Amino acid sequence: AAPAKPSLERPTFDLLPKAPQQPPQATAMISLFMQGGPSHLDLCDPKPELQKRHLEKFTGDIKYDNAAEASAKLFASPWKYQKYGEVGMDLSELLPHLGTVADDICLIRSMQTGVNNHGQSINALNTGRVTPGRPALGSWMTYGLGSESQNLPAFVVLTDPGGLPVLGVENWQNGWLPSLYQGTVVRPQEPRILNLDPPAHLRGAAQERFLAYLQSVNRGHLEQHPGEHDLSARIQSYELAARMQTAAKEALDLSQESEATHKLYGLDQPETRDYGSRCLMARRLVERGVRFVQLHTGNQTWDHHGGIEKSLPAVCKRTDQPAAALIMDLKARGLLDTTLVHWGGEMGRLPVIQNEKNIGRDHNTYGFSMWLAGGGVKRGLVYGETDEFGHKAISNVVNHYDYHATLMHLFGLSSEQLSFARPTGPASLIDGQDARIVWDILQRGQDAQG
Repeated sequence: AAPAKPSLERPTFDLLPKAPQQPPQATAMISLFMQGGPSHLDLCDPKPELQKRHLEKFTGDIKYDNAAEASAKLFASPWKYQKYGEVGMDLSELLPHLGTVADDICLIRSMQTGVNNHGQSINALNTGRVTPGRPALGSWMTYGLGSESQNLPAFVVLTDPGGLPVLGVENWQNGWLPSLYQGTVVRPQEPRILNLDPPAHLRGAAQERFLAYLQSVNRGHLEQHPGEHDLSARIQSYELAARMQTAAKEALDLSQESEATHKLYGLDQPETRDYGSRCLMARRLVERGVRFVQLHTGNQTWDHHGGIEKSLPAVCKRTDQPAAALIMDLKARGLLDTTLVHWGGEMGRLPVIQNEKNIGRDHNTYGFSMWLAGGGVKRGLVYGETDEFGHKAISNVVNHYDYHATLMHLFGLSSEQLSFARPTGPASLIDGQDARIVWDILQRGQDAQG
């Protein structure tokens, strides 16, 4: 047989909607990323043994991030747990609003990344590897599926007034995928999207003439350089920006929502107004065809190395009602079945005291919790468990590779088959790592795949 000839054709890249590789269960995702590491022990993973042995010495092996302030004293949660929903899900009194939607969420108590550092663990959950420079999950989703809206970005990031998360813009980078697939930032204050409005002398008919001329020049240049996907992606980004001038403002205009909806998300209360506004924006964006929306809390908002007894209730107060409202609102509008909602951070916390003078908890990436809702996952389910102290995941462990393989499956994508040609060979989100689809949390399990 004659040797195969290398293809000289360069692929084209765009944001047009693309058919998934298999029947999907989800078509959009909203990720509520709680940067800093929420304490699973104080929120959603009760440990009776920890309560019994409060202030006793922990005799197991433990890895500290801050050894200078570390102790081996066990620290029981100061907050009470109670059962919520028909399923009787155990949740902390700090999350009363989440309790009202307990029957709609899938709580995973056995997450693990195994890298006890914010940046590396964020990379693991956002890009699939602890190393920097790879495409974010939202970039992979939009590369594989495109967008249902040609007037809004496919991948939108809603940032927090408390600052960018650890790693900043790397959280929504396109890596080595074309720049068309990077996240578009929506800021927490006006102007929500920088440089969207034209200068005064280019508004109206003047702008239309300018854009028409610019498009003709750009397209002519592209014809002279066929197959230059970076050039094509940049041109498409410019053209999308022009269309966004109207569509984005409409999508982000919360005045169109009813007073009841404002109250549902907590826009009438100072503590919840900001996060509630962004959760409501996320719903409006997926409603209009945006594929992937990620909301970040402020820099290290959940990183309670000290002062946890004061700081944790405060951040729960800001985020609990809006997150639960998002589930209720999506469900009421018939969007929850096809919209996957994620809540979680890059780590949990240790069962021992850090900083005895101002009690907190150190990092724990060996066993922590997150929850999912909608988009084909089972409802009212608790999956996996940590040991008796909440230190390490011991049953049905879900690492970041498993998490990504499961998400891709829900969207009808193969985490290995969806790849990008690089000089070193095809690259994918999983890149040959041992990853399993977590069938037990899916409404359509492995037996239903035919």
